Amino acid sequence: MVDIGALIKQEMQRQGRGVTWLAKQIGRDRTLIYRIFNNKSIDTDNLLRISLALKHNFFEVYIEEYKRLVI
Repeated sequence: MVDIGALIKQEMQRQGRGVTWLAKQIGRDRTLIYRIFNNKSIDTDNLLRISLALKHNFFEVYIEEYKRLVI
């Protein structure tokens, strides 16, 4: 299954962004960002906000996982 928290953290670090920056971009508290990093799931509203902030479509990860499981 997808470990979305780890993927978000990895992409954020790849872009050289910090937790404070991401929290500000999505209008959430820094503690939420740390919780997201430690979770394997995320609600779609936060996933959309993070995808837009990082300009990275994290929904694609789930689409690929779906395709892999269906076939």
